[in-house]
Amino acid sequence: MAARGEYAKGRARREQILTEAVGLFAESGYRAASLRDLAARCGLTHAGLLHHVGSKQALLLAVLEQRDVEDASLVGPDPSLPGERQLEALLDVVRRNVSRRGVVELFCVLSAEATSPEHPAHAFFDERYRRVVAALTTAFADCGHPAPGSAARRLVAVMDGLQVQWLLHPDDVDMVAEVRAQVDRELDRPRG
Repeated sequence: MAARGEYAKGRARREQILTEAVGLFAESGYRAASLRDLAARCGLTHAGLLHHVGSKQALLLAVLEQRDVEDASLVGPDPSLPGERQLEALLDVVRRNVSRRGVVELFCVLSAEATSPEHPAHAFFDERYRRVVAALTTAFADCGHPAPGSAARRLVAVMDGLQVQWLLHPDDVDMVAEVRAQVDRELDRPRG
């Protein structure tokens, strides 16, 4: 029984570390964030933090992977669904992001930083964008869009740009309404 208790404590500690890392990376950016600062936020020594995460790069990838897993498990697009339902699932992700400012900040900061091939998250973001564009291309193709790949890239660009605008002026930007309007434009639906 003690082993289960220790395992649960270890999982809880790791979740705390990942949550605090999201905040720190969002505030400072990955490069400027200090593992010593993160350890202090978590009530750990630097060595104790490293015991749980291994390295700063491993921590970063764990944070990014956790975000994607959470999004996919809650509202992620299912390629077996019709294209319009996949696009609705994407709107569910946008709705969820409105309640997760720190995660949106982290994504914006890291996606920009990771354009450098030397950044430890470069491969993660490269693969993620390819995967998202491919899924949206399939969804738009299923909806009969004449240029589904182009529509997919435009939608990703709109979403990324809206996130930055929303972070700057959250009361002025309705990300869900704007993404819905973009999807409607792409599908040539009447706007209301």
